[in-house]
Amino acid sequence: MFIDQAKIEVKAGDGGDGIVAFRREKYVPDGGPAGGDGGRGGNIVFKVDEGLLTLMDFRYNRHFKADKGENGMPKGMHGRGAEDLVVPVPPGTIIMNEETGDTIADLTEEGEEYIVAKGGRGGRGNSRFASSRNPAPNISENGEPGEELTLRLELKLLADVGLLGFPSVGKSTFLSVVTSAKPKIADYPFTTITPNIGVVALDDGRSFVIGDMPGIIEGAAEGIGLGLQFLRHIERTKVLLHLLDMSGIEGRDPFEDYLIIQEELENHDPKLLNKPQLIIANKMDMPDSEENLEEFKKQMDTLGKDYELFEISAIRQQGVKEVLYRSIELVENYEEVMEEEVLDEDTHVVFRHEEEKEPFKLTRDSQGVWILSGEEIERMFLMANFDHNEEIMRFARQLRQMGVDEALREGGAKDGDLVAIQDFTFEFVE
Repeated sequence: MFIDQAKIEVKAGDGGDGIVAFRREKYVPDGGPAGGDGGRGGNIVFKVDEGLLTLMDFRYNRHFKADKGENGMPKGMHGRGAEDLVVPVPPGTIIMNEETGDTIADLTEEGEEYIVAKGGRGGRGNSRFASSRNPAPNISENGEPGEELTLRLELKLLADVGLLGFPSVGKSTFLSVVTSAKPKIADYPFTTITPNIGVVALDDGRSFVIGDMPGIIEGAAEGIGLGLQFLRHIERTKVLLHLLDMSGIEGRDPFEDYLIIQEELENHDPKLLNKPQLIIANKMDMPDSEENLEEFKKQMDTLGKDYELFEISAIRQQGVKEVLYRSIELVENYEEVMEEEVLDEDTHVVFRHEEEKEPFKLTRDSQGVWILSGEEIERMFLMANFDHNEEIMRFARQLRQMGVDEALREGGAKDGDLVAIQDFTFEFVE
């Protein structure tokens, strides 16, 4: 089974907690704070592994959680950072945020890595809070929570050349002839239900990767049949080979098939029509093929655009070599054009305006309890260690500095009103 999409959940490791500790060695004058910091939580790292061909592994394992950092220790010893959790993915994997739809990374090269979720930093021990005004603080921080995301993975094949065409036009046969791939071949539509991929090795030592895309039918761009699933893979290709059955043995019109496929490509992404495309008239060994080809050429002339057409018989291996050599010329030329476009572009930095996130949001529930929420204030709450009175007072000062007290007053809060942050509730005091 070919799996090219997956939905997973990742949770980076939380940072280790800092601790409150003091030095009490016999020969250390005055002692002092000696609580160490917690270690960093493990990151979730996706790494390309060419040995993987599908996203099948993510069908059975959808949850990935990295380890927490080690807690701080006495005598100023810091906790050890956790190991990153490395998740192997096949080349061509696109990682997207399921909630926002934003693309996070596009991994294509062997060994390429990307941190999709960052581990939380370790909490500070009390030695970090020592000052001339407070030389022996009873304050420490909990570790910062690691990032938690729901991701959608998509796999797009990294083929240089893609084979297009309706079912049973001979794409699988063509692929089996030009590569060592062994696609399943039969005399009924939709034989290919997964993309087949192989390497074409030419006599002059050059080579390229070719992929057989499963049959795309009318309405594929709207999700009919299997087409939409595999139209994505065509986006990666540099050259398209559009195979047409000139024999008419299946009762199909080659020109009509050509127009339908072109329309589906345009509906999915108009830029696909800009890719170099060769028209391959297949099954030219059949009786009516020559006559059908002449009619096809007349119909193509009515479109008023240039095209390259090759006559072949895949099953007899006639005319195939010419197609392959022309294909690699286009592949090499495509890469040169892309390099020139990159060089011609002006080097500049684009600054985008990003709205500053509010540090907190204040609402009131049906019971009259004031609810504080927001990424910044919730992170600060989770890192606060309420085991020590000094830390409670410090947390109260942080709330005041963020403007929480003022916001509560403006909202009409009175002495004794309850205020909640997640599962922690306290009283508002004027």
